[in-house]
Amino acid sequence: MASSKAASLVDVTERSDAYDELTNAEDEDAEFGGREARQRLERKLLRKIDLRMSILIVIYILNYMDRNNIGAARLRGLETDLGLEGQEFATLLSILYVGYMIMQVPSNMCLNYLGKPSIYLPTCMVIWGIISILTGPFVSALLTRFFLGFIEAAFFPGALFLLSKWYKRSELGTRIALLYCGNIISNAFGALMASGILDGMDGKLGQAAWRWLFYIEGSLTIFVALCAMFILPDFPSTTRWLSEEERRLAMRRMEEDAGVGDEGETEEGGHSVGLRLALGDWKVWWMALAMTSITVALSFNAYFPTLSATMGFNPTVTLLLCAPPFVFAAIVTYLVSRHSDVTGERFYHTTIPFLIGIVGFVIAVCTMNTPARYVSLFLMAQSYAGYVVVFTWISNSFPRPPSKRAVALAFINAFSEFGDVAGSYVWPSAWGPTYRKSYGICIATAGCMIVMCYVFKLYLERLNRKLAEDDRRKGVKDRGFRYLT
Repeated sequence: MASSKAASLVDVTERSDAYDELTNAEDEDAEFGGREARQRLERKLLRKIDLRMSILIVIYILNYMDRNNIGAARLRGLETDLGLEGQEFATLLSILYVGYMIMQVPSNMCLNYLGKPSIYLPTCMVIWGIISILTGPFVSALLTRFFLGFIEAAFFPGALFLLSKWYKRSELGTRIALLYCGNIISNAFGALMASGILDGMDGKLGQAAWRWLFYIEGSLTIFVALCAMFILPDFPSTTRWLSEEERRLAMRRMEEDAGVGDEGETEEGGHSVGLRLALGDWKVWWMALAMTSITVALSFNAYFPTLSATMGFNPTVTLLLCAPPFVFAAIVTYLVSRHSDVTGERFYHTTIPFLIGIVGFVIAVCTMNTPARYVSLFLMAQSYAGYVVVFTWISNSFPRPPSKRAVALAFINAFSEFGDVAGSYVWPSAWGPTYRKSYGICIATAGCMIVMCYVFKLYLERLNRKLAEDDRRKGVKDRGFRYLT
């Protein structure tokens, strides 16, 4: 009898708690006209933001095309015309990432301070388009590649930060995946576009085909940048074309997602304090090292036309064969990221694609059979699915204050460019056509990344247990925030 009464008391208490939560939620939604009205407004807001954010995908396609078109140009005489020997081509690749590393953190700090990504990001885009057009003789090429990286550094960490200001954790992974699909698609679309330009523009106006590649793609970048100024949103508090109700809802969504407000309740001591907070957090350094390892493992990207050429086809066919693996990778990336958002799981969605990528590396090491090597390129390319989930994981793991998140995202991405610098020298021609040593390096760095991500997962699980314990000790039912693992 006593146990029955106790059970009844517990049931009544649980119903009371549920009723209180429902009442509180309804009270919070009252300013938007109630729960259903808020849901309709939220769907409308997300559609509006998604539509405008989609321009980021186009920008990212052009960002990577301008960065990686040098790999396609290599197949049509760039090295010969510029008199490059030995590791000089690798130097042209790596010098870009030196500028890229220098600028990312200052750029994101500036973006957070200005609060106007619709002006800041397209302006940087116009500048890098001009620099891409100016790529010329070897000395000039070194300078233009350095400054190209210096200016391009503003885009990706800035885009990640912009997305994190609008979307909740349960929504962010899919959006980052769609953004990064721009990177992946650029490898496919860029190869197709390069094939057409290199095949049809040779000798026009006395210019080599590879020079036309830079002229045309740089001009396209400038045009899209001018359009983006009128399309991109700013931050919720600074976007003018939102209604006042939409602005309040956008800010409320982020507050509910983290349990605190995005600005006033978390920023103390000015925006520069974010640099100190980020660099003082060991998790930032740990994930920066993990991302560096990932970047080395993905260094095959810049040499993809070279690896495709090992199958023995002419340059035009070689570039066309580069497209399908990255189309496949874009599809896999979206599906994996979407499933990661739905389940709220990050570690396995990161590591499984890299384990499959390792299988691709092993196949490439073990055989020179053409069909098998082409299959291996598909397996390598889909590794990007794990790479995208890592970026989402990082965005989730450093939620507040915004100034810290801005620096953390930029610093991790900038530090990881050491991997691109090193990766530029992982594929010397002397190791071809098998590139067994190169694939061995990729296998080792991918394995290192998996181990580091596992350690990160264990630590976040420990933090979640501590948060739950603190909630119980304070008598708080749920503070509304847990780290995703």
